[in-house]
Amino acid sequence: MIRIQDKTTLRFEGMKELLQGIKDGAAIGIGYLSVSFTFGLTAVAGGLTWWEALLISMTNLTSAGQFAGITIIAAAGTYMEMAVSQLVINLRYALMSISLSQKVDHNFNLPKKLILGFANTDEIFAMAMCRKEDVSSRYFAGLIVLPYFGWTSGTLLGGICGNILPQNVSDALGLAIYGMFIAIIVPAMKGDRRILLMVLLAVILSCCLFYIPVFQTISSGFAIIICAVITSAVGAVFFPIEEQKEETQ
Repeated sequence: MIRIQDKTTLRFEGMKELLQGIKDGAAIGIGYLSVSFTFGLTAVAGGLTWWEALLISMTNLTSAGQFAGITIIAAAGTYMEMAVSQLVINLRYALMSISLSQKVDHNFNLPKKLILGFANTDEIFAMAMCRKEDVSSRYFAGLIVLPYFGWTSGTLLGGICGNILPQNVSDALGLAIYGMFIAIIVPAMKGDRRILLMVLLAVILSCCLFYIPVFQTISSGFAIIICAVITSAVGAVFFPIEEQKEETQ
């Protein structure tokens, strides 16, 4: 009788964890729906079919990486450009996954950790790390359901609309991604002068690579990589993040 009650309690707690994860991931899923819609439009405008765009989103959960990849594909870039750009853009996920793996409970086995590594995004990582309790496998499963569904379904809708909507409407909607980037960067620039300086440096480097004749042979894919690496290196050297030391009494 006690064992039956224990099993019932565990199932109830597991279902509670799952529902809490779904609740926490709802807002992320809605946000991903709008961004991935733009990705679907951009992918189709770049020459991909709707199902190719959907396949990319089903096997990747990296908005910046996917948009950079589409840019390289549209520019007929090389495999090396694609590999290096994805490494630079998505390297942070490796560090985030290592950090998040320290917060999971003892039931997180290797297959579950592989799923964690696949589904770990900036927003999912932030939500999971803000959780006071350990991250259980059921909670994480619920947390990623709606973001994954939002990302894939938004890509599907965008890819289909890219073939149906008039070209001028598709082009106009494709500008939404730039608005999203601006919405992310501008508040951070206002709050931190260091970020403002790094953004200006990236803009200057991008203009130099585009307008100076000697650099015009560099493809757009490698131009993104060069700007990202140089700006990050300068920021790390001149504006390092100081480690917070606990006050000792």
